[in-house]
Amino acid sequence: MPDQQLSDAELAAQPAAYWTGVAYEALIAYTRERQAEKGYTQPQFWLLRNLSANDISPDGAGMTLPELQQAMASYIRPEDDLAVEAEGLVERGWLRRGGEDRLWITEAGEQARLDLKHNAPAIRAALHEGIPDADYVTTVKVLRQLIRNAGGAVD
Repeated sequence: MPDQQLSDAELAAQPAAYWTGVAYEALIAYTRERQAEKGYTQPQFWLLRNLSANDISPDGAGMTLPELQQAMASYIRPEDDLAVEAEGLVERGWLRRGGEDRLWITEAGEQARLDLKHNAPAIRAALHEGIPDADYVTTVKVLRQLIRNAGGAVD
């Protein structure tokens, strides 16, 4: 769809699925570009988060790649290769391999997770520039209702 000024009536007639898809791709690309500038990938950050007892992991127990793939199923992208991403973290000393091919976060990996986490507010601030919180909240509420109207689950 061309980038042009549309009236409110024209905007109201636009397909939500098109715009949510365009938004998703643009937001993911922007986020991943900022992370790449800092020397890491989004899947690497997710691996660290999923293996940290101080973040997503409930017990800090190591996980196999299939377990990690399943844990990230709702947000991992088809082009993300967790084996390659994990190997990069092992080479950095942020993950280690244990028995049964389980991956574990190291102390250096936990520190890296904390350091990388500090990049998120700047990314969010750039993406939210010019958008009042009230407008953002309204947008999320509308998206949640669209999901419910389509029969999807909103958790």
